[in-house]
Amino acid sequence: MNPRVQTVLGDEVPESLGITLTHEHLGMEFSHFYRKPPTHIAEKFNKFAMDKLGYIRQYPYSCHNNLLLNDKPARDAVEEDLCEFSSLDGGAIVENTTHGLGRDVTLYKTLSKETGVHIIAGTGYYIEDTQPSDNMYKTVEDLYNHMRCELTVGCDENTNVTAGFMGELASVWPIRDFERKVIKAAGELQKEIGCGVSFHPHRDAEAPFEIVRLYLEAGGTASKAVMSHLDRTLKGDKLLEFAGLGTYCQFDLFGTEVSYYQLNPSFDMPSDAQRIELMKSLLLEGKVDRLLMSHDIHTKHRLVQYGGHGYSHIITNIIPKMKHKGFSQDDIDKITKHNPATWLTIDK
Repeated sequence: MNPRVQTVLGDEVPESLGITLTHEHLGMEFSHFYRKPPTHIAEKFNKFAMDKLGYIRQYPYSCHNNLLLNDKPARDAVEEDLCEFSSLDGGAIVENTTHGLGRDVTLYKTLSKETGVHIIAGTGYYIEDTQPSDNMYKTVEDLYNHMRCELTVGCDENTNVTAGFMGELASVWPIRDFERKVIKAAGELQKEIGCGVSFHPHRDAEAPFEIVRLYLEAGGTASKAVMSHLDRTLKGDKLLEFAGLGTYCQFDLFGTEVSYYQLNPSFDMPSDAQRIELMKSLLLEGKVDRLLMSHDIHTKHRLVQYGGHGYSHIITNIIPKMKHKGFSQDDIDKITKHNPATWLTIDK
């Protein structure tokens, strides 16, 4: 078969994607990760309001409404942001919502038609705790067959849409049995189909290494795998060591500028300036062909209508700064266009 990228509207040639955000969400629900706010400011989180935005930015997982990226107001805000992204020469969004987070491929298809942005949907499973109990009894073969069907025939909720990659495939630490089965199934299926895979590691420095080990042992190709969220997981020598494994290294929390990380308070969330420096460290190690970047928008407060940066932040704010920090235009094109297209290409 000819090399192709499987979007929600059908196959595209890889060169047509343009600037691609490789880890975003356009419609999902993150309520499983609700966290109680500090007692002394608990009343600030009763509803989403602009005069509460400072508190919500600091504690985004303490406002129930903020975790709903699948209601009508969020859908309208997402569409507006996608239109802006398109107007600034944004070409494609890789939608990483999998089973367990409320995936809606029909919505993604509608948004792609309305905005002109290529959207690539994922198949697979989020962490064990978000799964229905029946999934715990599924074998590696069951998981393999389900993902294969969504990649080759059509997705559960709309058989007229095929997934274009596996991901985000998520695990906690230590990795649980169900999650191990998903990773193994992904390695076996990637070898057969040749598609890309995106992994979500837990917030432990050993997690990305263990995921890659399991995936490679199952037959998966390192160069077709993405390790997400490295900006909140690895730093220093650990990052350089991981970069030697051959997967894509993804920095996908651009726009998050609060150092307090509510899901892992012991880890200081880096700023955008620090993310650029992390990428620069890998650039200097000759790893520019292994770099990807995105925002991982999964809550309302990061959309423009809700006081956030939207999907255009990398184009409007980050790329200009990268040029000041020593990234050439060729480097930027490779990270934002060529690497995503290569990763997403299916040629079997």
